Amino acid sequence: MVVEDEAALTAVIIALAVQYGCHGYRRITALLRHDGWTVNAKRVERIWRREGLKVPARQPKRSRPWLNDGSCVRLRPERPDHGWSYDFVEHRTHNGCKYRMLNLIN
Repeated sequence: MVVEDEAALTAVIIALAVQYGCHGYRRITALLRHDGWTVNAKRVERIWRREGLKVPARQPKRSRPWLNDGSCVRLRPERPDHGWSYDFVEHRTHNGCKYRMLNLIN
């Protein structure tokens, strides 16, 4: 570990953290390497935590509207005209011609 460049590296890390606020220490490490610094992620993380920089929390995984058994979670409408349902109905006439209808339910 080189102590001489610790202050300069800390200043650059803080500047990058201010400029790219949504990135964590791993992305800042990649930006430092791109700029020519020879650092590893552990060193950047140690400086990151020592300086009290925010480590962004992981975003929660989006939940799906269906379950593993193939059923769907139905949401209740919050106001009039919020929920619509549609269905195609297909039938044959008495002489054998086929017709289709689109049914809309408000």
